[in-house]
Amino acid sequence: MSEQRKYDLVEHAKPWRYEEDGLTVTRGSAWTGPGCHLGCGVKLYTDSDGKLVKVEGDEENPFNKGRLCVRCLDLPEVVYSEKRLTYPMKRDPKDRGKNKWQRITWDEAFDEIEAHLVDLKERYGAESVLFLQGTGRDIASWISRLAWSYGSPNYGFPLSGLACYLPRVSGMYSTTGAFWVCDCSQQFIDRYDNPNYTAPEVMILWGNYPLISNSDGFYGHWVVDLMKRGMKVICVDPRMTWLGNKAAIQLPIRPGTDAALALGMLNVIINEDLFDHDFVDRWVYGFDELKERVQEYPPEKVSEITWIPVEKIYDAARMFANANQACIQWGVAVDMTKETLPAIQAIAALTQITGNIDKPGAMIIPPEILFYGGGFGADLLTEEQTEKRIGVKKYPLLKFGFATLQADEMMKQMETGDPYEIHGAWMQTTNTLSCMGADPDRFYNAAVKLDFIVGVDLFMTPTIMALADYVLPAATYPERDGLRIGDGPQRGETINKVCSVGECKSDMEINLELGRRLNPDAWPWADVKEMFSSIIAETGYSFDEMREIAPAYPQYTYKKYEKGLLRPDGTPGFNTPTGRIEIWSTQYANAGLDPLPYFEEPEPGPGSTPELLDEYPLVLTTGARNWNMFHSEHRNIPRLRAMRPDPIIEVHPEAAEKYGIADGDWVWVENQRGRAKRRVKVTPVLLDPRICSTDHAWWLPEADPENLFDVRELAINNLVPWQPGKSGFGSNYKCSLVKLYKVEEGE
Repeated sequence: MSEQRKYDLVEHAKPWRYEEDGLTVTRGSAWTGPGCHLGCGVKLYTDSDGKLVKVEGDEENPFNKGRLCVRCLDLPEVVYSEKRLTYPMKRDPKDRGKNKWQRITWDEAFDEIEAHLVDLKERYGAESVLFLQGTGRDIASWISRLAWSYGSPNYGFPLSGLACYLPRVSGMYSTTGAFWVCDCSQQFIDRYDNPNYTAPEVMILWGNYPLISNSDGFYGHWVVDLMKRGMKVICVDPRMTWLGNKAAIQLPIRPGTDAALALGMLNVIINEDLFDHDFVDRWVYGFDELKERVQEYPPEKVSEITWIPVEKIYDAARMFANANQACIQWGVAVDMTKETLPAIQAIAALTQITGNIDKPGAMIIPPEILFYGGGFGADLLTEEQTEKRIGVKKYPLLKFGFATLQADEMMKQMETGDPYEIHGAWMQTTNTLSCMGADPDRFYNAAVKLDFIVGVDLFMTPTIMALADYVLPAATYPERDGLRIGDGPQRGETINKVCSVGECKSDMEINLELGRRLNPDAWPWADVKEMFSSIIAETGYSFDEMREIAPAYPQYTYKKYEKGLLRPDGTPGFNTPTGRIEIWSTQYANAGLDPLPYFEEPEPGPGSTPELLDEYPLVLTTGARNWNMFHSEHRNIPRLRAMRPDPIIEVHPEAAEKYGIADGDWVWVENQRGRAKRRVKVTPVLLDPRICSTDHAWWLPEADPENLFDVRELAINNLVPWQPGKSGFGSNYKCSLVKLYKVEEGE
């Protein structure tokens, strides 16, 4: 094994592959697609014909200990769906939007795509091609290397304000030099029994319902495990969930006012002298300035802003500050506010001034094998090309965290050609028109003018049908080998191939093969296993060896800031310009931003445009997750679709009565930007009648492909503009003003 880093190994009762009751059982990781970000331990059962017949959780995997959601349990139905893309296809660019696909071979696809990309590079420069992905999962490392080895700096997400996970990553790196997650013992093979571990006394669930969906490698049932061990939960959510019902305190927040709530809680903690004086004095920069700033946010004022009863704000602040160990598990609701960075800064400060940093049961830096935020192969891009990354000059904070383009500037550049024209797009596992893209018609109108577009996915999507010239069929995770390397604490864990469908190839195989054609020096590996082995070389194991013993856990150390383990020079402190956690951010100040956290009213909104409330009286929050679907996936899977056959909007009973709508009605959800069709669910889970909540990412696979599967009338993003925050991060996906009215017959 490598001397560079030591790993702890699970003692398995059975090997990674074994026979049971006439079936072959293969242990591995469920990291994706389809599905979510987590990478749960699974057992894949295949019959004598090599067909996947059953999926169960792997009880020997410390991550999920055998527990699985319905999306994994129904995996065979996804893998063998008759709607899967199973071979490469192309069509004439003049036929975009038409179902006129021609089957081609992989060799033809690679040859022709290579020729197009080489031509665009020679004529317009590599920067003229965008490399776009959807939700991060397991694709970021490979598509970023493909982009950079080709010479394009323009890899990223077609999401206004990059408003999913990236703001939290950039915000944390800008102010602390690292990313932080709740310590639920996930970094230890013996989990809660590890002698160095102490469970949190209090956890805030902020804009995240982790039992259904989560990022940061955070498995939702850990919350239940820890509650059984005495942990109390504070839930920040306008909806009452199962965990909210079990919480010690529920904070029914008005969407988009997270920064105000955090600043109000900081006001209580600082003014009542509940902060950790020793930690603040030694390790926090800018506390006095923060103390002055929070005087602008007394809880009484914050209560009016957030619609949370004032006594709950006091109670939550005191409960959190008085805990010996406390942490915050947050979600994309924090990112999906236009001024997200000050909200992130304020929320993070709750853990920072209470000293809940890098100690058991608090916030910890997840161990990494591959720096997920940095992509894979950033050294391949020349300095000249790096300077051409879209948006980096306007928004310098893009230099921290993920090395992506800025999506709103991408939209402008696609439309104007300034400072250079965009001519092509490689779109891998992104269904922009139904899921990510704000104002999807605007994205469509810009993208359809591009010379050349490739789509890579599991299924035909509205985005591929509308825009792509070539479509390449991607493999599901049981059809490929791979590594579970992504957000949250990383571990040496493998995805293990057990079956094949059609001519599908893994995303990694596709990127390796095309990358080798475009820049062979950047892709020196003979196959994906060799590539994986190079990534995990520090473990001392090859891919095949790792598969035998996975998962392998990097040995973990607390209080790294005291031991000089966070700074390149080996001195104690944090990897920031001051060596401290910067509540007054030097990076923000250098970028021309307010260095302290603040709250800015979403616009439009009740606090900024009250004159609109007569016409648009409801605050709409979007994107509450479902058990059976992940973003725009699973609409075409019968068993999972049966659990959610229609796009739903939740409406409080008082609001339903007031506006003359009933449970089951089809309504238009409309604001001044557009409208989308939804079926009403009248429910008291909404804790304020002024708020409604709807699904996102809807399309109907059973509908006409040439009508783009009805995405145009269903996309809730019709109501959302391309409009980022001052930093280039954040966008108001979750706090629109809307009205509801019934769909007329024939609409």
